[in-house]
Amino acid sequence: MASHRSLVATDFATPSVTLSGVVDYDMYVSFRKQFSAADQELIIVELSTLGGDPEVARMMGEDVRFASELFPNRRCVFLGKAAIYSAGTTFMSFFARENRYLTRGSRLMIHERKLSKKLVIDGPLTSCVATVKATLNEIECSIAIQNEGFQNLVVGSKVTLDEVLQKAPSNWYLEAEKAQELGLIEKVL
Repeated sequence: MASHRSLVATDFATPSVTLSGVVDYDMYVSFRKQFSAADQELIIVELSTLGGDPEVARMMGEDVRFASELFPNRRCVFLGKAAIYSAGTTFMSFFARENRYLTRGSRLMIHERKLSKKLVIDGPLTSCVATVKATLNEIECSIAIQNEGFQNLVVGSKVTLDEVLQKAPSNWYLEAEKAQELGLIEKVL
């Protein structure tokens, strides 16, 4: 991976993509329209969110990752403003650490995925076992996906995966300056 210069505030004057609000399919449509139209060498993706759908965040992240591989002459940079919670942090994790920036006073929130589901066991015993196994498989797969995101987030930082796994269940909030000190981001603007 090529080394990039550290950016300054003026580099962020006109972001290519600006997103705010809930991370959902409407945000994904807006993201795709703006991201597809961006053809400059420096693509700034600005986000402020209290969270949302982690799978939508992963889709947007995969679009960034894929574009970075297709167009290595382009640099995709994340700028988090105010609140980058939950799915917002998931999305940020798809950007290389050197391409993650936060504005002063911003906060990250890292937590485990949540599940709200009623498990109804009713019917022949073999179908009951299948129902329980299917739910367990869903939980285990979600944990694996969650931990992949946590691993992406901590690459190149002073934070270990074990530390994230310890703090995430109780919603780990980080001020921008602390995120920089821990090496999760490049710089606070």
